[in-house]
Amino acid sequence: MNRYFIDLGFDGTNYHGWQIQPNGISVQECLQKGLSTLLRTETEVVGAGRTDAGVHARRMVAHFDYEGTVDVQDLAYKLNRILPRDIAVYEVRAVDNDLHARFSATSRTYHYYIHQQKDPFLRHYSCELRYPLDFEAMNEAASHLLQVEDFGAFCKSGSDVKTTLCNVTEAKWEAPSNLPLEGEAISLLAPCSLPLAPWCFVITANRFLRNMVRAVVGTLIEVGRHRMTLDEFDAVIRTGKRTEAGESMPGHALFLWNVAYLQPPSRTEFAPPLPSPKGGEKSLQGGLGEGCSNINTNK
Repeated sequence: MNRYFIDLGFDGTNYHGWQIQPNGISVQECLQKGLSTLLRTETEVVGAGRTDAGVHARRMVAHFDYEGTVDVQDLAYKLNRILPRDIAVYEVRAVDNDLHARFSATSRTYHYYIHQQKDPFLRHYSCELRYPLDFEAMNEAASHLLQVEDFGAFCKSGSDVKTTLCNVTEAKWEAPSNLPLEGEAISLLAPCSLPLAPWCFVITANRFLRNMVRAVVGTLIEVGRHRMTLDEFDAVIRTGKRTEAGESMPGHALFLWNVAYLQPPSRTEFAPPLPSPKGGEKSLQGGLGEGCSNINTNK
């Protein structure tokens, strides 16, 4: 059995999150259908984590196992032919069998975007907040997260988790002019010279609880509106109670931005692969842009 990693990104607008759901379409379901069709065997994929409904991924990593060998460039090309337009496969690569998309990941990074003036082009990927915000105070509160171990106050009530301990190594608000513009961190949303470009909250941790980032952002917003002091922010964390923290922010402005491994990725840019030299397009006519519900899984 051989193991393969898939680097992919997706616009989560039309999906009920990453994980297969009984009541709605998911990204995992689409990817599994595509792989099963191309490999002609039922193929399960395991993701680096879960994303909620409407949340996007600039880079998600998943793995699958296959008994035979795979032409990885050809498979990536063909997956992009049959997957819907809002899911893109950047790369398929062979890895050691002991590598696991979820358990071998050393950290995940999320971005949350907000803008403060009406903008028709940002509205699908950034949260519009019209009131003034004190980003200096928000950044000071965010820095306190680096000293926190238990994030129970930011975990969705009723979540089935064994522990609420997380190790946050980065938490900060980036001004539009400070957003990085090179390599893997190219800003998805705007040239940062625009006055309407969004602020970005960047947070990196070894693991995240369900709804954690959106709850953290909502609580930091309370600090930024001067409706919560820094001492009160710290007190909320100590209570461990979700009811004491701020509201959960909308999911459409949240991106899983990167997943890190000790073994670095072999590609640094996020671009779908070039056309297959084997002419895979001929065997996948009609696949481009179709929803995954239309993927033919008959062998």
